[in-house]
This record gives sequence, C-alpha cells and structure tokens, in this order.
Amino acid sequence: MTAIVDYGVGNLFSLSCSLRSIGEEIVITSSPDEILAADRVILPGVGAFGDAAALLRESGLDKTVLTCAEDGKPLLGICLGMQLLFERSFEFGEHRGLGLLKGSIVPMEGRIPEYLKIPQIGWNSLSFKKQHPLLKYIRNGDYVYFVHSFFAADCEESLVAVTEYGCEMTAVAARDRVMGCQFHPEKSGEVGLSILKAFCEMN
Repeated sequence: MTAIVDYGVGNLFSLSCSLRSIGEEIVITSSPDEILAADRVILPGVGAFGDAAALLRESGLDKTVLTCAEDGKPLLGICLGMQLLFERSFEFGEHRGLGLLKGSIVPMEGRIPEYLKIPQIGWNSLSFKKQHPLLKYIRNGDYVYFVHSFFAADCEESLVAVTEYGCEMTAVAARDRVMGCQFHPEKSGEVGLSILKAFCEMN
C-alpha cells in the first residue's frame, strides 16, 4: 500500500492513475494514521515552495512525513514535493524545508543562458551519477518530463541523477530511503512508470 499525501497542493489524479496502472494499491489521504500505516509514502506538489511548506505545517503533516523518514519508510517526493525534502528554498524569499536532504532550492534565472526559457517544460534526459534502486528499470539517457523554474543545489551527497538545461540540474536525489524526483514520473510514459514500479517494490 502506498499513501499519497494530500495537503492541498498536488497533481493527485494523474499520479494515482499511474500507480493503479502498475497494480499498486493506493490511498490519497491527509490522515496521519493512514500515512503512518502505509508501506510507502509519496509527497507530491505543484506551485510555490513557501505556500506548500506552510500548508504542510499547518496541517501537521510535516511531522508525519518526518516520522515516516525516521522510521525508514520509503518516501518519494515528486517535483515540488522533492524540493520540500531539502533544507531551504530561495523561491520568493527564503523558506524552510523539511531538512531531510542537505541542500537548497535555487532559481534557474541567472544560472542558465538567457536564450533558454524558464520554466523548463518538456522532455529531457537523465544522466546517472550513481546507481540507485529507484532507477533499476531504466537506462542512463532515458527521457522524463520536467516542469520547473527552481532546482536543488549544493546537494552532492544525495545526488543520484542530473539533467542538462544550460547547466547540470538535480533530477533525482536520495539519502537512505528518502528519495526525490524533480521531474514528473506520472507524466513520463513507460520510463516514469518503471520508476514508480521500482519505488513500489521497496519495503
């Protein structure tokens, strides 16, 4: 059973459809008890970091997610959900994250050539920095779907895969059983489904 954390900011429909398509039993929930009872947890997210972090804390679900990580439960953050796993974000000010991964969320602006559009929207390839169980069914160079204007930096110890968009940007990060994908696996075709399948096999 995989719990998808519902805290008010997430693309829950397409994610749930993707998980069901690979045969995974899921629950979309804001109940701490249901999240803690699940075998695995996914933290989705779209929108602004500060707003999402505030909603997560106001709901008390930040503590639930931290407990899951402390207990060694497989935890996957997707897009903004991945960014929330880090220590801080500099999106429209400075905002505190969950601190499960070391590093900061920084803007693309000023870090990539001016001719490249912000946000990065569309398909881009993955370049593996290390092997990780989350990537066991896909190949170096496979393409996934991104939609983002900010990315994780100063996170060498958790860096698993990058993508190139004017500079190297963190695409996958992981420490122990805490994992994050900057891209949307639920929008990334068979490659994305393979990543979700690998996650759902973790216990």
